[in-house]
Amino acid sequence: MKKHFLTISVLLCCLLSQTAQSWGFYAHQRINRYAVFLLPPEMIGFYKKHIQFITEKAVNPDKRRYVVVGEAERHYIDLDIYGDSAFYKMPRRWEDAVARYTEDTLRVYGIVPWQINRMKYQLTEAFKRRDAPEILRLSADLGHYIGDANVPLHTTENYNGQKTGQNGIHGFWESRLPELFADSYDFFIGRAVYEPHPLMRAWQAVGEAHFALDSVLGFERELTQRLGDDRKYSYETRNGLNVRVYSKEFSTAYHKMLAGQVERRMRASIKMIADFWFTCWVDAGQPDLNELSRQSYQEPSEAEASEGELLPVRPHEGMSFGWRKFSPKGCCYEEVLWANIK
Repeated sequence: MKKHFLTISVLLCCLLSQTAQSWGFYAHQRINRYAVFLLPPEMIGFYKKHIQFITEKAVNPDKRRYVVVGEAERHYIDLDIYGDSAFYKMPRRWEDAVARYTEDTLRVYGIVPWQINRMKYQLTEAFKRRDAPEILRLSADLGHYIGDANVPLHTTENYNGQKTGQNGIHGFWESRLPELFADSYDFFIGRAVYEPHPLMRAWQAVGEAHFALDSVLGFERELTQRLGDDRKYSYETRNGLNVRVYSKEFSTAYHKMLAGQVERRMRASIKMIADFWFTCWVDAGQPDLNELSRQSYQEPSEAEASEGELLPVRPHEGMSFGWRKFSPKGCCYEEVLWANIK
């Protein structure tokens, strides 16, 4: 029975990964890839050798979130459920936050800043052990969570506009817009620098993303009222299916109203990822990665790249797909597959 359950889960995840994309699978992969080129000479050779892995596996956490218990909560934090000015009031340290809100509450409403900090220490330890497969796996995963922390809609309970009649805005902002416009973005950002306060940097990313939320929702609402649904949507063929998407006219107008916001969040993600990789390497004593490159080892397999117990996610995580619940955070081309957003 368990084997049957896992088989169905994996098949669904493969299907979903082709159509439902977080920060866009495209954007997550591009973010991780560009971060490699910000690394210093002592690191870039190792990372460039494995750039295909770092790029492709940037989406692994999104694949796991549908089958690994406890995974979904690592991608977001619903700041608004904690009341007014929650960003300023919330304790930064995990122990202090648990004391105030309980661990169960924190996990229900997302733990992304603490997950980033946790993975920073895991990657540092992997560098200390000179464990090349783990360095690669953790680098790719850390890049994903940092990317998610920089997305405005990953900081709110209204993650897909479901509370304001704007269903689908999540995939629109983080998938459709980068796919249409990222080729024109400037990703020449500079060089990785040491980050002395990783946890505070994670919270800074969340805060900057959260403060952009009003524009994300407000501009979309204003543009919808101006253009109407007839000009808001169009149809495109994807994977042999004719699906409804946000029209290029609506997407272009919205992108202009945001005045570079998506580009800024992608640039912030790229820079932060490179800074964290560099910081982990420095804190590990700057091991010789060129020596690692000469060693014989295999990149992590798909099974090894999973972390956690393969079980159904908790009901709170909120999207109905027939027999099972899926978390919609970080996903999707609005009504392509999932009709019952809750």
